[in-house]
Amino acid sequence: MIELRKNQGILLVNGKDAVDYQDGLTPLDVRGIVPSFRGTERMLTKEEARRATMAFGILAAHQQGAESEGLKIRFDALASHDITYVGIVQTARASGLKTFPVPYALTNCHNSLCAVGGTINEDDHLFGLRAAQKYGGIYVPAHQAVIHQYVRERMAGCGKMIMGSDSHTRYGALGCMGIGEGGPELVKQVLGRTYDTAWPEVVAVFLEGKPRDGVGPQDVAL
Repeated sequence: MIELRKNQGILLVNGKDAVDYQDGLTPLDVRGIVPSFRGTERMLTKEEARRATMAFGILAAHQQGAESEGLKIRFDALASHDITYVGIVQTARASGLKTFPVPYALTNCHNSLCAVGGTINEDDHLFGLRAAQKYGGIYVPAHQAVIHQYVRERMAGCGKMIMGSDSHTRYGALGCMGIGEGGPELVKQVLGRTYDTAWPEVVAVFLEGKPRDGVGPQDVAL
């Protein structure tokens, strides 16, 4: 069963009990709902709690402007595979690219493995190699690594932010915030500009029980 709460938020008490949040809530109020709660300090306000999250800390550390202006983010590293990096680099070159400002991995793990004959995309791969040499990127040859496995092993780290031109760019299990975006946003990053968007809402997902055999975390997320 799925229960969606869209009120002022919830408090997760003792790691298992959800209590609806209300302004002015006190530890005594919470104890009246969850008798085993032993907290005695004042309750955080909703805004204080938002600022105490891992997500806020990572976003704030990468913010380039005033908080009131919305998010203006610069990432620690970038990654693209051979379906997307050609257009990204070409557009950046046409817009004045001189050098990659952060580590940028160009992997060859998508169209190289699907093409009939296996060599039809060698021009893309040669372009990627030359781009990495010219602008200071990281070239990952075909059949060596899939983009996200390379990023997880060689680039991700706690507190970092990584943008990839692939929808599966997610590294949260490593304490690293990955964001998958379209090519134009990576062009902006390699040109030293920022990723501009609104501050996101903080969403808590609390799961109980265990999945059936054969059901993985991606199935649960979907």
